[in-house]
Amino acid sequence: MEEIAVQIITLVTFFAFASKRLMNYLHALQQDDYDNGRFMRWVISNKVFDSRVSQFLIVMSGVALFSPIPPIILNIIIFLAFIIAARFERDPRKSSKKALALTKRAKRILKFALFYTVICTSIAFYMPFPATWIIVVQLIPLMLILGNASLSPYEQAIQNKFYNEARAKLDEVNPIVIGITGSYGKTSVKHILGHILKQSAPTLATPGSVNTIMGITRIIREQLQPNHKYFIVEMGAYGEGSIAALCDLTPPNVGIITSIGHAHYERFKSLEAVVKAKYELAESVLAQNGTMIVHEKTLKFDHSRNIRQKAMDNFIACGDPTSSSSPKNVQEFSYLTPDDLKITSIEQTPKGLCVHIEWMDEEYTLRAPLYGIHHGHNIALAFACAMNLGMEAKDIKTALASTPQIRHRLEVKQQNDGTIIIDDAFNSNPPGFRSALHVLGVLAKDRNGRAILVTPGIVELGNAHDEVHKTLGDLAAEICDIVIVVNPDRIPTFIEGFNANDKGKILKQVDTFEQAQEWIFKNKQNTDVILLENDLPDIYERILKI
Repeated sequence: MEEIAVQIITLVTFFAFASKRLMNYLHALQQDDYDNGRFMRWVISNKVFDSRVSQFLIVMSGVALFSPIPPIILNIIIFLAFIIAARFERDPRKSSKKALALTKRAKRILKFALFYTVICTSIAFYMPFPATWIIVVQLIPLMLILGNASLSPYEQAIQNKFYNEARAKLDEVNPIVIGITGSYGKTSVKHILGHILKQSAPTLATPGSVNTIMGITRIIREQLQPNHKYFIVEMGAYGEGSIAALCDLTPPNVGIITSIGHAHYERFKSLEAVVKAKYELAESVLAQNGTMIVHEKTLKFDHSRNIRQKAMDNFIACGDPTSSSSPKNVQEFSYLTPDDLKITSIEQTPKGLCVHIEWMDEEYTLRAPLYGIHHGHNIALAFACAMNLGMEAKDIKTALASTPQIRHRLEVKQQNDGTIIIDDAFNSNPPGFRSALHVLGVLAKDRNGRAILVTPGIVELGNAHDEVHKTLGDLAAEICDIVIVVNPDRIPTFIEGFNANDKGKILKQVDTFEQAQEWIFKNKQNTDVILLENDLPDIYERILKI
């Protein structure tokens, strides 16, 4: 009887341990948009399997085989092991950069996963051996996958209901819909364009980086009002058909494609696949005889040029084929026509950007308190769109002059201690990284201070990962006085590029952003300019050690 009581107590303590472990796995699943396949690939590729508890149980299995230890004592030891493991399992609701959000959906998945865990642990009740517990512990991530899969039909039904409500509301309000996509720059263009259009008429833009069907559905249901004239929709692509599906929800009257590049390259495998996915927006806009505004460099591909060729009157291209983002000594072929918008120069000053453009036989000078040469291109795209929608150039220029900085996207912040922080931590891409380094150099030179870079590099570059980071390391060595690399094992070629050209510069390597911040706090000078370039999600930086 005592032995059964101990077994039951051991099951209860395991259940407490499994609950906390499941929340850690749920945290990763949530960051992977509840995609079981991507979550499982993350588990396998990063070997996020239990080791600590399992190693202990392996030892106890050996003890049980080769010593006459009583079963009740063995169960008590296992019981204590689960108590300790549960006590020290981290809580992702508190100890993460982006905390686990226990939404209604997350709670449902967790409950179902716990249900499957109960069934699984019943095996250990009838076969109470350490080896059995090893199997049960290792199956915990599978319980989460089963819970998520079991709820799929229910979640789909809920999503369909919300989708239909959003679609009906959009039809009723009938705003002018402006769809924006691109490998990078779409959130920034949305921010700039939204600020401009709000000076002319009530405008709703999807907030932050909301760019999925359910995220946009929620914004329509909760925020779209009858007086909104414009609805700006950021559209994210996760594969072929993603943009087309978003266009079915929010049929765009106007479209903007900001860029084609290596962001999320691991999902697409080739730039040709990226351009086909992004230009689904153009196909939808042209089906309504709407206007497409695209960056000229998106036309370097046969697919995009063919679409444009069939509807030249519906396209406005913006660009500068000799921009500073081009490789040295390389003259790119221009796809701009005489009717397109030409960026003649972009100047980064300590107080913001000055962009000179030519369009429709007119010259314009656009000023905005934003930082980063790449934002000059974003400003041009937003200007072209606002003009196409009927705004006067003088009103657009006035609006641009008061554009708020974009949070965590080259956001320049003066600190009380005299230092300047350039916050580009939200995300990163190759052109943006180069532009951020340029800003760092300009501001550091302006105040005769040290240029300090803190970065873990860029994610989702696929086969281009090593080459891109080597180039960036080389550029960082030219501009920076101090570089702090976070999680250096991810970007060895960045370090290689830096070391090859460092010219006596300082390179620090740390495991986490917290360690980088500690170093800066101890060593900063009041004239320092510090660039925080990218901040990896927990699933990239803080791989679970369990």
